[in-house]
Amino acid sequence: MDDIVRQAMAKWPNVPDCYGWLGLDSRGQWLMRDDRIQQLGGFQSGVDGAKGSVLRHEKLIDFIHRNYEVDAHGCWYFQNGPQRVYVELETTPYVWRLNERFEPTAHTGQATQALACLVDELGRVYLHTPLGLGLVHTWDVGLVAEAIEQGLWAPEECMASTLPSRFGFVISPQSGQNAMPSSQA
Repeated sequence: MDDIVRQAMAKWPNVPDCYGWLGLDSRGQWLMRDDRIQQLGGFQSGVDGAKGSVLRHEKLIDFIHRNYEVDAHGCWYFQNGPQRVYVELETTPYVWRLNERFEPTAHTGQATQALACLVDELGRVYLHTPLGLGLVHTWDVGLVAEAIEQGLWAPEECMASTLPSRFGFVISPQSGQNAMPSSQA
């Protein structure tokens, strides 16, 4: 967490939390959801346009990455100065990219190692790592296949709807839902 964020939290300790304004999609993109977008429906609703607008400002994205954390209940948030901005997840708290050595790097830039490989009922691939669970970016599924063929990973079948409770994360802090919608998992 940035020092300036810690200082702001100490200076203004009672700022209310923010819900529904920030989402993370299955490609590792941050999406801003203003009042108008939120009125279209929930982030996970599947309603056209309800996900919001993709953030493109690199310095803001880097700031979010440095201050992206999880609370004791498994709700992921971005600590924006003294305010917690809770994140609506499309699938998982992390989205992994793989390098040629099959080493995962989170959408936040954190490198880690795979502890387990899971495949859900729709064929989506997840990696469990010391950082937590994340979805493998669609562009890197071919690398997962290579790792499996080389005997580096043994995929475990799973149901997407069980992942939040199994790995301790909340898809929608705004709605308090702990289960991943089957159509968006």
